[in-house]
Amino acid sequence: MYNVTRPHLNDAFQAVMIRGHLRMHIAGMKHSRMSGTKILAAASSITGKPYKRGQYQAALNDIQAFIKENTNA
Repeated sequence: MYNVTRPHLNDAFQAVMIRGHLRMHIAGMKHSRMSGTKILAAASSITGKPYKRGQYQAALNDIQAFIKENTNA
């Protein structure tokens, strides 16, 4: 199990994982347990912006901006 000792990095770690899911979804690889709707809902919970069906690129751009401003990546 992965445990983050600094809570502010928990969102950054989750954002990196969601970024990977978004990239794979945009490329056409579907995740068997995480639908596109769930991916967008997770991105929305991190960025605070609502996304509608098909707005994967917009979500990816917002997640990348979130990662850039909250980490050193």
